[in-house]
Amino acid sequence: MNVETIMTATTDAEAAKRRLAFQKSFSQEHGGAWRRKSLIEDAKFETAANIEFERQERKSRTGSISEEEEVFLTAQNGDVIAPMDKDAIKRQFTVMIALKDGMGSLSRVVRAFETSKVSIDHIESRQSRRVGSKHEVLVECNGAKDTVTAVMNTIRQNNVVSDVWCQSERLISRHEVWFPRHISELDNCTHVITKFEPELDCDHPGFTDKDYRHRRKQIADVAFEYRYGQTIPRVQYAESETKAWTHIYERLKTLMPKYACQEYLTAFQLLEKEGLYTAHNIPQLEDVSNFLKRRTGFQLRPVSGLLSARDFLASLAFRTFQCTQYVRHPSKPDHSPEPDCIHELLGHVPMLADPMVAQFSQNLGLASLGASDADIEKLATLYWFTVEFGICKQKGELKAYGAGILSSYGELAHALSDKPEKRPFDPDKTAVQAYTDEDLQPLYFVAESFEDMMKKMKAYASRIRRPYEVRYDPFTSSVVVLDDKLAMKKLTENITLDVEQLNRAMAAI
Repeated sequence: MNVETIMTATTDAEAAKRRLAFQKSFSQEHGGAWRRKSLIEDAKFETAANIEFERQERKSRTGSISEEEEVFLTAQNGDVIAPMDKDAIKRQFTVMIALKDGMGSLSRVVRAFETSKVSIDHIESRQSRRVGSKHEVLVECNGAKDTVTAVMNTIRQNNVVSDVWCQSERLISRHEVWFPRHISELDNCTHVITKFEPELDCDHPGFTDKDYRHRRKQIADVAFEYRYGQTIPRVQYAESETKAWTHIYERLKTLMPKYACQEYLTAFQLLEKEGLYTAHNIPQLEDVSNFLKRRTGFQLRPVSGLLSARDFLASLAFRTFQCTQYVRHPSKPDHSPEPDCIHELLGHVPMLADPMVAQFSQNLGLASLGASDADIEKLATLYWFTVEFGICKQKGELKAYGAGILSSYGELAHALSDKPEKRPFDPDKTAVQAYTDEDLQPLYFVAESFEDMMKKMKAYASRIRRPYEVRYDPFTSSVVVLDDKLAMKKLTENITLDVEQLNRAMAAI
C-alpha cells in the first residue's frame, strides 16, 4: 500500500509558456537592461523573475499568499535561508495515489486531506495501467511538510490504496532544488530566457524585419513542442539562410588552421569526411546528433531559444546539448551575440565530438545538479569564459577552443590578436568576472593547456557544496543520487567490476 510523491518544480508546456510570457513582460517592465549585463547578473535577474512568477501563480490559485510563504520566497533569492522552520511552512505538493476499487473510494482519500486541514487546489484522475489499480489520482495540495506526510501515512493504511508504486520514498517540495533524474525529464527544462530577441530588442538586426521575425518564431515554436524520443524535426532552410551559412563556413575555414585548437580541427575534418559538413548545406540536427551518439555518446536536442543556465547545464549531465535551429539575421553574418544553429554547429559540435571534451561537459552538468543559485551563476560564468570563449596554449601558440570564438569570423580574428585583454585562467577569479555580449569580447582567459583548464575546472566543481553526490547511469540514462546504502552498494559493485576488468586487461598486455 503506497503513495507516490512527485516534485513539481517543473511545469508542463502550457505552464512553461506562461512563465516565458511573464519573463518577457517582467523584462520590459524593468527596461530590458538585464539582458546587457554579465551572466551572474542575468542569472540573478532570472531568479528574481522566477520568484515573482511563483508569487503571481500562487495568488492566482489561492487569491492570496501567506506571510510565511512570502518570507520563504524572498529567501530563495541567493543563499539566504529563512529564519524559520522550513517544515512548518505551507508549500505545494503533488501526490499521486493509486486506487484499488475505482473512483467510488476517492471520497475517503479526500476526507484524509480535509481532516488534517491540508487544502486541495486541484484533483484529476485517469485510468490506471497498473495491476491491482483501477484509477490513478493526482492531488495538488498546500500544507506543511510534516502534515502532508501524516496525511500520506493515513492513506497508506487505507485499504482503498493499491501497493508497490513509489518513485521516491521522500516527500519533496517544489521549493527544494529540483533537477531531472531521467533524460526524458529534460522535457521539463524549457525555461527560455528572453535575451536579445528580435521582437523585444530594438538593437537586434531583425527587429524591423517582420519576415525574419515570423520565420524565427515558426522554427522556435516547432522546437518548443519537441519531446524526448521524437525525431528532431528537419528544417527546410531558405536560400538566404543557406547563403549566410556558406559565407561564414568559407571565411572560417581560412582562419581555422592558424587559430583553432587541435581537438577542434581533428573533429571538424571528421565531420567533413562523413559528409555532414559542407559549405553549401546547413546540416540537420538529427543527422549530426546521430553522428555524435556514435562518436561520444552526446546527442542534440532542439530548443526554442536561450535556456536558463540551470536547465542548460542540467542537460549536459545527460550528454545532451540543447541546440537552436534558426539562423542569425543575414545583415550581420560574421558575429552573433546570441546562439543560432550556425554557432551551435560550427562552434560546439566539433568540440563535443572529442571524447575528452564530451566527458568534461557532462561533468560540468553533473556538478550543477542540485547546486544553489549562486553556484549556478558562477558555473554559468565559467562556462562562458571557457566553453564559449576559451583560449589555451598549444605548442607555444594561442589557440581558440571556445565555441563563441570558433563560430565567428570577426571574433576569431579579434580574440587571437593583440587588441583584447588576456588574463591567466583562474576559476575562482573567472567565476565572478563580468562580461559583455554586445560586441566582440574585451577580455579572454588563457589556460596553460586545454588539459590544465579541465583539471582546474574539475577541482573547482568538486568544491561546490551539496548534501549529496550524484552519478550518471548510462544504461538507464538516469542520474542516481548517492544518498543511501543501496546506491552506495551498487556503485561499489560497479567499481569492483571495472577494477577487475582493468586487472585482466593489464595482465593480458
